[in-house]
Amino acid sequence: MATKLKISSASKAKKYFQDKMAFTTGPVELERWFKQGEPVNIVDVRAAEDYAEGHIPGALNLPKDQWDNAKVVKARLHKNKINVLYCYSHVCHLAATAAVLFASKGYPVMELEGGWRWWQSDGFEIEK
Repeated sequence: MATKLKISSASKAKKYFQDKMAFTTGPVELERWFKQGEPVNIVDVRAAEDYAEGHIPGALNLPKDQWDNAKVVKARLHKNKINVLYCYSHVCHLAATAAVLFASKGYPVMELEGGWRWWQSDGFEIEK
């Protein structure tokens, strides 16, 4: 069965992409912000052992098993900076799940599109 192409609403598309750009970023933009000293806090929500094997330079680790620990969360997230969250890949939902939780607690959040996999495969600097 063939899928029929449907022309969607231009106004709905505009809103979707405006929202997407407001809450996601890519590796190039993130690297630029970090190097320019923009108010960005990079947060790796992968498991601690994966973070230890390699992560984005300057990233803090906040694995899921620590999300309920208010003291740890407060030490790793900032309310006066954009907290850019990333997980394993573009199909991993850990960062999006964390973004919902932390935004509900008043933290400004964005998600790194492509996560660790895109950062690493595109040849950006890695810290161990």
